[in-house]
This record gives sequence, C-alpha cells and structure tokens, in this order.
Amino acid sequence: MKAMILAAGEGRRLRPLTEHTPKPMLPIAGRPLLEHIITNLRACGITEMAINLYHLPQAVVDYFGAGQRWQINLHYSIEERLLGSAGGVKQMQPFLDETFVVYYGDVLTWADLRPLLNFHRSSGAAATMGLYPVPDPWNRGIVQLNDRQRITRFAEKPPREQVFSNLANAGIYVLEPSVFDYIPANQPYDFGHDVFPAMLAAGADIAAFTINDTIIDIGLPEKYHQANQLALARQGRPA
Repeated sequence: MKAMILAAGEGRRLRPLTEHTPKPMLPIAGRPLLEHIITNLRACGITEMAINLYHLPQAVVDYFGAGQRWQINLHYSIEERLLGSAGGVKQMQPFLDETFVVYYGDVLTWADLRPLLNFHRSSGAAATMGLYPVPDPWNRGIVQLNDRQRITRFAEKPPREQVFSNLANAGIYVLEPSVFDYIPANQPYDFGHDVFPAMLAAGADIAAFTINDTIIDIGLPEKYHQANQLALARQGRPA
C-alpha cells in the first residue's frame, strides 16, 4: 500500500509562524509535524510515500530527502499553483496505482491506522473515510452513516442549524484508484466539496471508520499549542 501526504497549504491562519516555515514543518515536541506523520505511516507498514508541496517546498526536501533515514521511499510533487486536496492527488495518479492512503499534512494523531486499513480491505468500498467525533461539527466536514457503516450524506462546514451529525472527516482516507475517475486533471479540486459528493450522487460506495484516538488539526494557533502540549505530555515532558 502507498500513501500521499497533502502538505501544499500556505498555513495562512498560523502566520507569522509559517512566514518562513511551511506548516507541516512546524515542530511538535521538537520534531516536524510531517515527521510524526511519516513515522506513523511507516509503523503501519507503508514504505512508499508521496508529498505534494507548494509553500517553501525546499525546506521539506532538504529535511527528508528521499526518505532513507525513515526507511521509506519518498516522492515529491511540487505544485506551481495550489490544486486543492483532490487536484494535488490527481497529479500523482501514475504513482498511486494501487490502494493508497491520503493523509492531510496538518493532522496529528498517534492512532494505529492498521484497523482502518484492514476495514477498508474487507469493505469492498471505493473509498473509506476516517472519522472522529467533534464538539463543533459546523466547522468540519460531517457525514451521516447507515447501519452498514456507509456514508449516505456529506456536508462541508454546514450552518449550525443544518448540522445532522457530530462525526467529522479526520483527513485520513483509504482509496482505490477508481476514485481518480471523479477527479479532473490539471485543475483545483477538493475531496470534501467536490469528489465525495460526486461519488455519492453516482451511487459509489464510501465506507467510514471511526478513529477512537486523539486527532488534532493544527491549522489554528490554539490547536497548534494544544498539539504540542499533548505531544510533550506523551513524552513525560512539561508543556
């Protein structure tokens, strides 16, 4: 199995921290967030990974190189313009020629992802979305499930009065190459706004798996601070 980490964003909400450091390279307990992600994926047995980059890409390339230090093979996709979550993955379609993981590069978790991968293999679905319960579903992409753990409805950041679930998109997917049929080439495209709604409309099977572990999107200053506190606590160090 292969993986693609989405790391092209500019991190505008974290400025000035991201003026000279790309968001996925911000330190979490002394190591770049991206290193935590790569280490977690490697622990699941994934050794072939790709990363898309846009903002200050050389910082990532200089640090990780071809990935030998982490016992992985690392590939890069440098975007000349931001292509969105799905558009960035589409650029790597020739590489992603088997079942693959998409992992948002601003998400920190220590969850063992092997149960998610195994669930996807047994589901027969074209896509499996990792979910987690949230207290503020109006700020997330949320889903509704049937009794087969299949997604029947998806809404990206709905108004509070239209919230129908507290299960949110964790930013971790397992996908089959058939998903590329729903992503046009060479244009900005998003999984939450475009791909998943189109798949549901076409009757495609999208499974869901709830990840019962800490998941933090570090995209806001308070969340970045929280992530560091939790990471330091896990290491037994004072925050």
